[in-house]
Amino acid sequence: MNNIYFSLILLVVISSGFAQTNPELQKMADADQSERMSGNINWVELNKKDSIRLAKATQLFNDGELETAKDYYNAGIIFQHGKDTIASKMAVESFKKAIEMDSTLNRWWYAAAVDRDLMRREEPQIYGTQYVSNSSTNGKLKRYKIDTTKITDKERIYYRVETLEEQKQKERIMNLKSIFSFYVENSSIEKTIALIKNEKAKGKTSVYNVSESAINSFGYQLMGQNKLDESLKVLKLNTALYPKAANTWDSYGEILLKLGKEKEGIKAYKKSLALDPNNENAKNIIRKSED
Repeated sequence: MNNIYFSLILLVVISSGFAQTNPELQKMADADQSERMSGNINWVELNKKDSIRLAKATQLFNDGELETAKDYYNAGIIFQHGKDTIASKMAVESFKKAIEMDSTLNRWWYAAAVDRDLMRREEPQIYGTQYVSNSSTNGKLKRYKIDTTKITDKERIYYRVETLEEQKQKERIMNLKSIFSFYVENSSIEKTIALIKNEKAKGKTSVYNVSESAINSFGYQLMGQNKLDESLKVLKLNTALYPKAANTWDSYGEILLKLGKEKEGIKAYKKSLALDPNNENAKNIIRKSED
């Protein structure tokens, strides 16, 4: 009996190790994110696509088709763009399950899902991830009401959310002009790069958002439009302006690999890993390159 018992355990462990990420969910989650980085968003069309993805993800969820941490993670991405509290609750449950199964996944998504669910229920958020814009704010982005007593800054940091003080600074930054809007108006990557450099030199008096994350997002917007050479210039510039940020080197490595510059790309990933030894993405890519 003992031999059979242990054999069954071994079979379960081996079988779970072969669980594959649901390709349909992965495709839908990738589309959800890429369509929001296109720059020119047709919200009517996007809302239709969101509804289709939501219905399909809900069916997969109810049918027990979610097996891996990435399945729950991808489902959460889709559920969070639903329009009611049923969808927002499912997003919370999915992200919670995902990070319980794999803590290396981006925990920020869980905090954002919790806050968005509370906001939809017209209750104060607790992490501080949600910002709103309406007539009362004169069109400017303002942090949605927050109950600061529920969790600590330590917990916010664990879930990769800014501290309360950092959120005040983020509110100022979010109301700055976007690099992408300048790029669209001028249709010139050279002028846009010059703007980024000038605005970065201004510090807190800048008019445009030239934070590390904003430049990174701009680079990915260009990547999403298949403007790879322009994306390369922007992401390379980001490593020069923010050389100690592991994410800049990670993103730079990604665009280099997309352009077939494997040697340079791996070098960038190694730089990222040196700055952040917990960068699992960099570890995996470097490991694959050595196989």
